Amino acid sequence: MKALILAAGQGKRLLPLTEDRPKAMLDVGGNSMIGWQVDALAAKGVDDIVVVTGFRAKVIGETLAALRERHRDCRIRPVFNTFYGVADNLVSCWMARHEMHEPFLLLNGDTLFHGDVLGRLLDSPAAPVTLAVDHKPHYDEDDMKIRLDGRRLVEIGKTLPADRVDGESIGMLLFRGDGPRLFAEALEQCMQATDALRQWYLSVIGALAAAAPVMTRSVNGLGWCEIDYPLDLVRAEQMVAGWRAEGDGMPVSVVAG
Repeated sequence: MKALILAAGQGKRLLPLTEDRPKAMLDVGGNSMIGWQVDALAAKGVDDIVVVTGFRAKVIGETLAALRERHRDCRIRPVFNTFYGVADNLVSCWMARHEMHEPFLLLNGDTLFHGDVLGRLLDSPAAPVTLAVDHKPHYDEDDMKIRLDGRRLVEIGKTLPADRVDGESIGMLLFRGDGPRLFAEALEQCMQATDALRQWYLSVIGALAAAAPVMTRSVNGLGWCEIDYPLDLVRAEQMVAGWRAEGDGMPVSVVAG
């Protein structure tokens, strides 16, 4: 199994913590975010890990070299996104499109999650595209909200009206069967649009959902949190500390996008 990790962004909302290092390199409980991520993927048998880099790519590259030593059975390598400073993460996906010829996981780099979250997605019923989702009583403007028909994705976006929201994406997807090809083709088509540089890759998933089944897998009850602001980092530290105190914290992971 392959995994693509989107780690090109700086994470400006976390300044000054990200002034000289990308968000994916922030420390959470003694391990870098990208380190948590790779550790969790390797623990689940993922043996081919591609990291899309951009801001301070050399810093991530040095950490990836150390992670290769830690996980010698894994192939771990970077793909550089030349446009990281002017484009959103749709372009990061497009830069890794040559890797989308087999089943793969796609992970954002700003979400701390328990290893069981990854396991639940990997154990989901077969579908071309499966999106990991969660549910809560209220959603804010930063949440990537979703509308469902049963388990099937109908709509996704940050601006969905509250009365049409059934959950939120946590920034983790699984592509199998025709999914990798469908996603790569949709990326190519979207990159021809004039506003491609300002698009999130989940807008591509929304477009796919209108034409083919995009299924969801609920991770409700499992621990995770998105890290966008300094307070999120504090909460992430507390979450990891809680898992460790319960003897249930390894491996855990962080996704960066």
